[in-house]
Amino acid sequence: MMQRSLAAHTARNYEPILEVLRDEFQGVQSVLEIGTGNGQHATLFAAELDHLIWQTSDRNDNHETILDWLAGAGLPNVLAPLSLDVLDASFATDTYDAVFSANTAHIMSLAAVERMFALAGQALRPGGVFCLYGPFRQNGEFNAESNASFHESLRAGDSVMGIRHLEDLDRFAATGDMQRQRLYAMPANNFIAIWRKAFKG
Repeated sequence: MMQRSLAAHTARNYEPILEVLRDEFQGVQSVLEIGTGNGQHATLFAAELDHLIWQTSDRNDNHETILDWLAGAGLPNVLAPLSLDVLDASFATDTYDAVFSANTAHIMSLAAVERMFALAGQALRPGGVFCLYGPFRQNGEFNAESNASFHESLRAGDSVMGIRHLEDLDRFAATGDMQRQRLYAMPANNFIAIWRKAFKG
């Protein structure tokens, strides 16, 4: 795989995230990533989790960078990005074993976050998992003063952004027949939340 410089936040977080995904993606064959960004996470995770097919997706204006990272990696199990805006996207039902997204919920509008959960519920096969990485609030509280400050800076830049309440995300998940199973504390006061879609019958 071509060696490229990693963004500072990716260099800090990809190994802890990978350790969680090694457990949560056991037996998983196909993953949809919502909001691939520049493609770094996709290539790093697909290289290490070579038992699965990693489907990237994002808005069209991010595709060039994603394709550049994919070309440099040369991995057979990571796929070119789908064109995806959560507010107007749809998927065939029961398509993927897992959905992954990182650092997306706090930069989307709340309506877009709700729609992302609906898409995850639609795309996942029964028993599939949705893994979401980022900062969350619990019981109305920030887990660190730095996240409270980050939230205010997001809101100052765009009032639709902000760190989301985990209880709201659980409610969104429930509409897609998903229930939270685990919550992992991560470096830099972040989390990975895991929701599982119910089995049919």
